[in-house]
Amino acid sequence: SVLPSPAPPGLPDRFRMFRSCEWEVLERSLNILQASDFYWGPLSVGEAHAKLQQEPVGTYLVRDSSQGNCLFSLSVRMPTGPVSLRISFQEGYFRLKNWFADCVVRLLELVVAGTRNNPLHFDEMGGTPLV
Repeated sequence: SVLPSPAPPGLPDRFRMFRSCEWEVLERSLNILQASDFYWGPLSVGEAHAKLQQEPVGTYLVRDSSQGNCLFSLSVRMPTGPVSLRISFQEGYFRLKNWFADCVVRLLELVVAGTRNNPLHFDEMGGTPLV
């Protein structure tokens, strides 16, 4: 399930310099992401985890990453509690583990479809698979 976001925030101004082709990908992805129900913008990891703590396992949200080298984080309610995973942006693609797409929402769609048969494992999740 998705934890619905508050009113959509404005475009972030904290991003590093991008080539024009990367900025176009980023801007398009941000517009799609802001229209979604699960983008929370500049939410801290603590705030994200607090919001997810009482939600059912599998509930997620996307927020701006607090790490300078990543644009977004995916925070997910796992059986052991909430965890956050960094979504990187390299060479015009958003990446989460071995998955990549030119849009954050498309990346999440690929991950959801792909993990049905092949769960992801992250050190941050203590060996719990992400399905």
